Amino acid sequence: MLERAFAAGVPSAWVTGDEVYGNDGKLRFWLQKERRAYVLAVSSAHTVWRDWAQVRAGALLADLPADAWARRTVGAGSKGPRVYEWARARLPYETEEGDAQWLLLRRSVADPTEVAFYRAFGPDDTPVEDLARVAGARWAIEEGFERAKGEVGLDQYQVRRWAAWHRHITLCLLAHAYLEVTRARANDATPSPPSGGKGGAVARRSR
Repeated sequence: MLERAFAAGVPSAWVTGDEVYGNDGKLRFWLQKERRAYVLAVSSAHTVWRDWAQVRAGALLADLPADAWARRTVGAGSKGPRVYEWARARLPYETEEGDAQWLLLRRSVADPTEVAFYRAFGPDDTPVEDLARVAGARWAIEEGFERAKGEVGLDQYQVRRWAAWHRHITLCLLAHAYLEVTRARANDATPSPPSGGKGGAVARRSR
């Protein structure tokens, strides 16, 4: 699907996804070959190279100095802004000139022991703020999927073949995009309610 989207010239700066995709080495290698930047979640058991040995991603935590962590807001959540601390470690993998690979780390502000990991690839001058923003974009995508399930039946299919599944998903997402755009335009066109005493209810005092 990504290959078809790229071939069709669909505008895209980054690819992001959850652990199912991040733990897929073939997908990461293909994206790197195509020089497509990505931030993909990986499991805590994911291994990376350090000092000529493979270690779990969590082992790199001890290598990070305290000032490597920066607090960033990566979008709005149901209970307010999503604020986490982010850091990254450069990975010693061979890449094209001008590119780099990192292990991106996200930890909870309330519980620093709660850490999530991402594999990232992109231009070597990419700031950590951009990597965090891309990682955070996945929440908005997942929320969109949840709305599409409720509004247009994204998950209500009984198919066992690729073509039928692809058609169902494509049509559902197209319908959901239409509804979202229509809703946004309707909200923009709705006049704001009057404020203060202008146009509002007026109390009359009887004589």
